[in-house]
Amino acid sequence: MKKLMSLFLVLALAFACVGCGSKSGGDTDAKSEGVMTYEEYVAAALDTEVVVETYVQAKQSWWEDKATVYTQDKDGAYFIYNMACSAEDYEKLEKGTKIKVTGYKAEWSGEVEIIDATFEIEEGNYVAEAEDVTALLGKDELIDHQNKFVSFKGLTVEAAGQDESGADVPFLYNWDGSGQDGDDLYFNVSLDGSTYNFTVESYLCDNTTDVYNAVKNLNIGDKIDAEGFLYWYEGVNPHITSVTVK
Repeated sequence: MKKLMSLFLVLALAFACVGCGSKSGGDTDAKSEGVMTYEEYVAAALDTEVVVETYVQAKQSWWEDKATVYTQDKDGAYFIYNMACSAEDYEKLEKGTKIKVTGYKAEWSGEVEIIDATFEIEEGNYVAEAEDVTALLGKDELIDHQNKFVSFKGLTVEAAGQDESGADVPFLYNWDGSGQDGDDLYFNVSLDGSTYNFTVESYLCDNTTDVYNAVKNLNIGDKIDAEGFLYWYEGVNPHITSVTVK
């Protein structure tokens, strides 16, 4: 009887341990102690310290031990600007990597970001699917999705400016046309009578990428779908990572 009771106790403990392990291991959205939820981050005042756990979605650039990274969790997104990062650690920041970031909430021309940040790599992986925000273009609610990986459907390419001869062109190198191949690309798209300015950020997607060359081959009047990160500069200014001509 004692052996039988001992066996029951061992089995009970085993099931309890399995249950506990499943709960902690499977809940990838659980925040560590002292870490903000996305809702708390949004509510935090500018210039205050913030601590978030989030997942790398794309790396924009690394320079002099500083990295700029697009990140997101299942509740919202965080743009991390010039985060302290060695070249060795930058290579570890693969898409989906979970990081704990400590920095300061800031704003630049409408773009809310985390600056003066440090980070730690943690266990976990998450890659966000593009969220279709086409219906929110031109609406106040769009900013609630700032920095997320998003998609736009059924856009029309409009003239971005004029060339030296005065002819309309579908894109510009730099915002004012002063650049050259390899610089940022700026192009305009319209939906329901309103026009929006999109950017291919050359540090994120350089002139060897499919999206850079796709935008260079656009024609005014083309119908396109696009994906990218919902960056903000004096209004919506997505950093585009994919363009499909329909």
